[in-house]
Amino acid sequence: MMHLIDRRLNGPNKSAVNRERFLRRYKEHIRRAVKDMIAERSIADMDKGGEVNVPAKDMSEPSFRHDRGGDWETVHPGNREFVKGDKIARPDGGGGRGSGGEPGTGKGNDDFTFTLSREEFLSIFFDDLELPHLLRNHLGPVEQKKSQCAGYVKEGAPCNLCIALTLKTALGRRIALGAPARECLEVVRENLERAERERADPERIEELKREMAEMEARINRLPFLDEMDLRYRNRISVPQPVARAVMFCLMDVSGSMNEEKKDLAKRFFTLLYLFLTRKYEQVEVVFIRHTDDAEEVDEQTFFHDTKSGGTVVCSALELMREICNARYPASGWNVYAAQASDGDAFGADVGRSGRFLREELLPLARYYTYIEIPDAHEGYGSSSLWAEYEQVASNSRNFAMRRVRAREEIYPVFRELFKKEASV
Repeated sequence: MMHLIDRRLNGPNKSAVNRERFLRRYKEHIRRAVKDMIAERSIADMDKGGEVNVPAKDMSEPSFRHDRGGDWETVHPGNREFVKGDKIARPDGGGGRGSGGEPGTGKGNDDFTFTLSREEFLSIFFDDLELPHLLRNHLGPVEQKKSQCAGYVKEGAPCNLCIALTLKTALGRRIALGAPARECLEVVRENLERAERERADPERIEELKREMAEMEARINRLPFLDEMDLRYRNRISVPQPVARAVMFCLMDVSGSMNEEKKDLAKRFFTLLYLFLTRKYEQVEVVFIRHTDDAEEVDEQTFFHDTKSGGTVVCSALELMREICNARYPASGWNVYAAQASDGDAFGADVGRSGRFLREELLPLARYYTYIEIPDAHEGYGSSSLWAEYEQVASNSRNFAMRRVRAREEIYPVFRELFKKEASV
């Protein structure tokens, strides 16, 4: 693990540590403000930073001070209204300090305004979001590598020294090199004990004692730790499989999709595009739009072209399967899809689209989402395409569908569809 220490000086009156602490403490307030900003912004300004307001009442912090302690009484001169045991009534409204925005005569405090940078805005917006069921299934020309243990070596950095193995190796070396000397020492000790029991010649006894002392000195001369005993942990970098994914964006641009509906659909796809490009490196995006026929287009055409016409939903689904078979096989890619439509489909196209989705696309896709944008003035009745897709969703775990009627609904729907899965 590598630790980086940034010693660059902060600008005047700025502190990166305090800023990070502030963002962490008021994360929920900032997240709610980001939600409101998304609903008010244009598509072109979707990824920019901005100002958020934190209520002044939420900025208070606890403080500690020394108190007198114990029981004590105090007398204030000029008290003609209260005696001991009386309860002081609350003041009438408007007489105290307010938090701003309320009529009255009291003083007030404005909300605290905080400016978010683009990186901070996107980090908070896409926090706790991920592509569901994503698998690391590709090992090829990748930049992602992982360091892992690869045994031990005799040379290395001191920080990688394995003390336990080094001591074990040193003990083995001392046992191996000292074995002959210890065997001779045992023989000399036995001869000395036998000579002392038999009251042998004193010179012979002294000679055996000198020989035993030499053997002990020879054993003691073996170094406790030698350079050849050192063992260092060896770590190598190995390539890791990466999550290679493709996201298909399917948008209905038929005549029934008026400008308001198209704006909601484009806002959803803009958030999806920002989410994918920020959080993932190995994700490709394929843009498909359809009227009575479907075509693959580039990003500029997808978001800004004004094409219109009839409605054949199945044409977009068929084109998606053709592109998958040609360029993105399911064996090497995580296939995702997001479809946006007003559900205005007719005749056999409804049943055909539902059957094609269930039989052809869902077995290939890791996750498929359908966003329906009905007319704002209509009730909550379901369209024919919604009813058909509901039957598909009841038997599929990788299919989700939601409705969006207004700008303020896009953010919570997006977070609900791509929320991070719980760890198993």
